[in-house]
Amino acid sequence: MGPTYGPCAFGHDGSVKPVDLAKPTKQSLAPAIETVHVVVADSSPIQSQLLARALKGRREFQVSAVALETSALDRFMQSNRADVVLVAGNHLPDLGLLRWLRVSYPKIAPVLLAENDDRELVVNALRAGAKGIFLFTHTPFPMLCKCIHCVFRGQIWINSQQLNYVLDALSDVPTLRVVNSNGRSLLTPREEQVVALVAEGLTNRGVASELGLSEHTIKKYLLRIFDKVGTSSRVELVLYAMSHGENRPAEWMPSNA
Repeated sequence: MGPTYGPCAFGHDGSVKPVDLAKPTKQSLAPAIETVHVVVADSSPIQSQLLARALKGRREFQVSAVALETSALDRFMQSNRADVVLVAGNHLPDLGLLRWLRVSYPKIAPVLLAENDDRELVVNALRAGAKGIFLFTHTPFPMLCKCIHCVFRGQIWINSQQLNYVLDALSDVPTLRVVNSNGRSLLTPREEQVVALVAEGLTNRGVASELGLSEHTIKKYLLRIFDKVGTSSRVELVLYAMSHGENRPAEWMPSNA
């Protein structure tokens, strides 16, 4: 018998039988599972741990729980990977955290966990950068897993009612790029951002917190803006911006811009 090359095994009778190691097995045919790194941000430690424990039961998720604070999230994400952040909306004092995520970590998909379909909350959360609104009190847990996969793939998770809220809002949202009679912009991008936040009803302290600046700096910005557009109060400024504006997507600049 001539020489045998390649992988082989001996039969019971001493003969040499070729073995095909490349033959696929059931295990090799199984599709690879892509791991999604999920961060649960909630001010309630008990609720946060319960949700994290439930998600850890799914082998495709790598789950961490972090306090619902910008500083805590920032510390965590500087040294850990995060693909999706679940933000507990019922414990969220304002939407500044969503805006911060959008500016500081644009590749991360935030999902707001809300108790109900409040129109103002839905529209403002999506404006602030949320990629999904999940009603955790009305929707079964398997749908949350589907929601996570959806936003991880770059899609938006909203129901039909929430979509109607967004479409309605598109027709009545004031534009805040301030221009003169010739259509030229009167303000710098940072000043336009200050006007946009003032129009949302934020105080000087709130605007300063959103932009990572001091309250004194915001006052100086407003004085310059008042001088440029010829107004003397916040109300006049917002009314002027609404009547002398043009359509433009909102811009959120980092604090050092």
